[in-house]
Amino acid sequence: MATASTPRYPIHEGLNIAIFMVALPVTWGLLWVASHLSLGWALLAAGVFALANHTPFSLMHEAIHGNFSTSRFRNDLFGILSAPALPSSFTMQKIAHLGHHKRNRTDEELYDYYLPGQSKIGRTVKIYSGNLFGFYWLCIPVGNLLYLLAPWIFTSRRFVEGPAKALGFAPYLREIVDYSRLRIWLECLWALLYHVILWVVLDLNWQGWLLCYWAFALHWSALQYVDHAWSARDTIEGAWNLRVLPVTRMFSMNYHLHLAHHRHPQAPWTALPGLVRPEDPRPTFWRIYFRLWGGVRPAPPMGAPATLDRV
Repeated sequence: MATASTPRYPIHEGLNIAIFMVALPVTWGLLWVASHLSLGWALLAAGVFALANHTPFSLMHEAIHGNFSTSRFRNDLFGILSAPALPSSFTMQKIAHLGHHKRNRTDEELYDYYLPGQSKIGRTVKIYSGNLFGFYWLCIPVGNLLYLLAPWIFTSRRFVEGPAKALGFAPYLREIVDYSRLRIWLECLWALLYHVILWVVLDLNWQGWLLCYWAFALHWSALQYVDHAWSARDTIEGAWNLRVLPVTRMFSMNYHLHLAHHRHPQAPWTALPGLVRPEDPRPTFWRIYFRLWGGVRPAPPMGAPATLDRV
């Protein structure tokens, strides 16, 4: 929450709306290409979709932090309109993401290390399946579908302390279940209707849709932890300002400048490049990504510095 001492950054709402108006039709076109043209074109469309679908996600991320618009109504409206591209409920993502800012690099959110009493093999499997093979993303549409079909199961103590705890999501679900069930249910319904409408209007097939979304899952799931892995064990400083190609930063709306974002969550995406400190390490995405394939390490204590020299 902003305070009297919090710097105020200009929010370029018109630019955000223009990006929104372009980004979604681009993703629709890529889904159509993947469903209707040859395999070569489908593979190309999926590769571009892996980057392009990050734009509506980044717009939703801006709305989560109140940085899409100075109007609370328009901010939440465009967050709700952007969320189905993930696909997800905006409110559910907002609760989970703000929880991430509170728990970042704590024992409750630590995937590149294993804690005393935890299985190194089990934690490594979670890195492979969740972050590197895209199953982290898969948990989102599956969770939204479960909430839509059986919210009483999703919000039950047995589910939160059982499957959700095993997957590492229990702290987030405990906060989600305390929120308005109707609002989240309606947003989950909207996410489903969005894709049903796309399938009908664009005559999509499951092969093209799945190819695009699995390519996106591989990229999105990896990025969610590449921008944190091996960083300082600190809720704010535990992130990286990653070096990526300009086109990748363009599609992600500076999402890779993640340390700057964690230091200044009230700053919109347009302000982040100016908030990167000259002394900040700037590892490449691929440098950390490939190190994740080496598995987890023993966890250092909270407050331990980054281990970039070993990455």
